[in-house]
Amino acid sequence: MLKQVEGSAAVAEAVALARPEVICAYPISPQTHIVEGLGERVKDGSLAHCEFINVESEFAAMSVAIGSSAAGARTYTATASQGLLFMAEAVYNASGLGLPIVMTVANRAIGAPINIWNDHSDSMSQRDCGWLQLFAETNQEALDLHIQAFKIAEELSMPVMVCMDGFILTHAYERVDMPTQAQVDAFLPPYEPRQVLDPREPVSIGAMVGPEAFMEVRYLAHAKQTMALERIPQIAAEFAQTFGRHSGGLVRGYRCEDAETIVVALGSVIGTIKDAVDEMRAGGVKIGVLGIQSFRPFPLAAVRSALQGAKRVVVLEKSFCVGLGGVVSTDVRVALSGLQLQGYTVIAGLGGRAITQASLVRTFAEAIAGTLEALTFMDLDWRIVNRQLAREASMRRSGPIAENLLRDVGSVASKVS
Repeated sequence: MLKQVEGSAAVAEAVALARPEVICAYPISPQTHIVEGLGERVKDGSLAHCEFINVESEFAAMSVAIGSSAAGARTYTATASQGLLFMAEAVYNASGLGLPIVMTVANRAIGAPINIWNDHSDSMSQRDCGWLQLFAETNQEALDLHIQAFKIAEELSMPVMVCMDGFILTHAYERVDMPTQAQVDAFLPPYEPRQVLDPREPVSIGAMVGPEAFMEVRYLAHAKQTMALERIPQIAAEFAQTFGRHSGGLVRGYRCEDAETIVVALGSVIGTIKDAVDEMRAGGVKIGVLGIQSFRPFPLAAVRSALQGAKRVVVLEKSFCVGLGGVVSTDVRVALSGLQLQGYTVIAGLGGRAITQASLVRTFAEAIAGTLEALTFMDLDWRIVNRQLAREASMRRSGPIAENLLRDVGSVASKVS
C-alpha cells in the first residue's frame, strides 16, 4: 500500500508489523516521533500483546531491553546522539550477551557544543560495540531495513542498529510502499530465543568472565559478525522475493561499472551524490557512487570488488576521527590494501551543515584534477577557524570556542553584507 507519510511514522508502522512484545523508550530528538507512534498503537490496542515501558533515561531503556530480550520477548527501542552515549555501557552488554534487540538510531551530532542536527558521529562512536549497523538511504529503505533487522537479529542472536539520518529522513514526508501484516508474518517468523531466562531452568546471564575465557567470548562476537556478512545479503534477497523490491544488503553501486572515480558514502547523502554523479556524467565524466548499507559488519570483500577497477576513490563522511581523519575511509583503505588507487577523505555535513550538489561537483572535480587535499573538510569556513586559532595563540584566556565562533560568524556576515 502506497502512503505519503513522515519517515518516523513509516518506521513506527514497520516496527509494529514486526509484532514486538516489549518497547522501551525515552524521548530524545529526532527519534521521538517513532516511539510516540508505537506508544499510540499500544494504547489503542492496534499493537496487541505488546508492553510499552516508559523509562527514566536512555541507560534504563537499554537495560529494560536487555531484561525483556533475555526473558524471551521480541524487543525494540530507539535513541539518538547523547542518548546513545548515555546507554553505551548497556549497549556493550547487549551485544556481549548475544541478545537480538533491534534499535533505531536517528543519527544526530554529539556535543559539545549542543547540536540537534544530523551527522553520523553517534553511531560511529559505537562502531566497535558488537552491534550490527545498517544504514538507510531513504525512508523506504529505513522501513524495509527494520523488518529485515528483526530477522537478522533473531537468526544470529545479536543486536542490530538501523541508522537513519535524523530530520533528513525521520521528519521528511515521502511516499513509501507499506507492506501488509500478512506479508511481514510470512517473512518474519515468531521469535524463538536461543537463550532465555526461565525460572524452571535457572541460569546466570552476564556472569563474571576472567582472562581464561574473555578473549574467546569477544572472538565469538567477531565470528558472528562474519556470519552476518553472508546472512545479510541472503535475507535481503528473501525480502526482495517476498515484497518485490530490493532493499538492504551489504553495498549498492550506482553507475560504477565503468567509473574511474567512485564516491563511497552512507545514508541519505547518497541521493544528493547520485544527482551530482548524473550531472558530471552528462559532462562526460566517468564517476559513480557506492553506498554502504552494512557498516558493521564492514563488507571488505564487497567494497574491494566494487572499487578495484577505479582510478580514485573519494570517501565522503558525516563524521570523523579527531586527530586522524576519516572513520569509514580507514575501513575502505583496509579493503583496498595492495591496490594502487588515489584515495581522498572528505568530511562534510557535520552538525547538519548542508551538503549541496554544487559543492559535491566542485569537490569531485578537484579530486579528478588531483588538486584535492587527501583530507578535506568540505565548505569549512576557514575565516572563523583562523580567527579562533589566532585568538588562542595571542591570549591565554581566549574564551569559550563555540561562543567565539558564533560571534565571529555574525561579525563576518556583517562585513560581507
